[in-house]
Amino acid sequence: MAEGPGAADARVISDRLAAALPEESGDIGELVRAMRYAVEGGKRLRGLIVLESARIHGVPAAAALDAAAAIEAMHAYSLVHDDLPAMDDDALRRGRPTVHVAFGEAMAILVGDALQSLAFDLVAGIDGVPAERVVDLARRLARQSGMAGMAGGQWCDIAAERGGRPADPMAHISHIQRLKTGALFRWSAEAGAMLAGADPAPMTAYADALGLAFQIRDDLLDVDGDAAAVGKAVGKDAGRGKATFVELMGADGARARAAALADEAVAALAGFGPEADPLRDLARFAVARVT
Repeated sequence: MAEGPGAADARVISDRLAAALPEESGDIGELVRAMRYAVEGGKRLRGLIVLESARIHGVPAAAALDAAAAIEAMHAYSLVHDDLPAMDDDALRRGRPTVHVAFGEAMAILVGDALQSLAFDLVAGIDGVPAERVVDLARRLARQSGMAGMAGGQWCDIAAERGGRPADPMAHISHIQRLKTGALFRWSAEAGAMLAGADPAPMTAYADALGLAFQIRDDLLDVDGDAAAVGKAVGKDAGRGKATFVELMGADGARARAAALADEAVAALAGFGPEADPLRDLARFAVARVT
């Protein structure tokens, strides 16, 4: 796992996921092994945002950790399905063969299904906070990952490739990425506030800026990143004629926009003191990362 802000907490999140996926010797052993493979590695950025959002809102650590593990399980599911031949058809993820390459396409579909279920199981098991807040958090996860969020954004992305250029490509791609990428960032940032019964608005503003900055940086890495460092194929967007922020703004313009969005994310935390510095660091890391 790449070292970055919150590396120690990232390992704690990984340990929680491993505990939720114990080694099995029975009939489902191979499925569990593939699920463990799918959640290994990565930056744990979404989970780290959950933990830091929870810390600044005074949420118990155990509750925060279950929420952090949940969003990482949901994110891993999205990657497994995104890599499938029917979607982006990628053979490399996090520097290793994708799940469908390593375990077969049918297994990859089931791994994604099971990881999505695990995410809701982890949220439903959150203890130490009022039950109605847990219900609200689970409902919001369903919405942010479903047709009005990540899944809807993925479909809009596919449809855009099939249907030609819209009249306003920048507005269109920004809308897609706020759903496809931004929705899980939004849930991650809002989780601590929701569990604490606090106003999530500052965290929403933080997440919306951060999520878009993160996607712009992804587009830049697809153009000038090193595949070995990134851990997946690069140059695929241009090869598929896919509209990206780099294509629309140029590399320099995209870098400037990402930096401005990181500044917006930091500014959204103005109401918090030094306790929010890790979140500020994560915003800056998101636009400087090389993986």
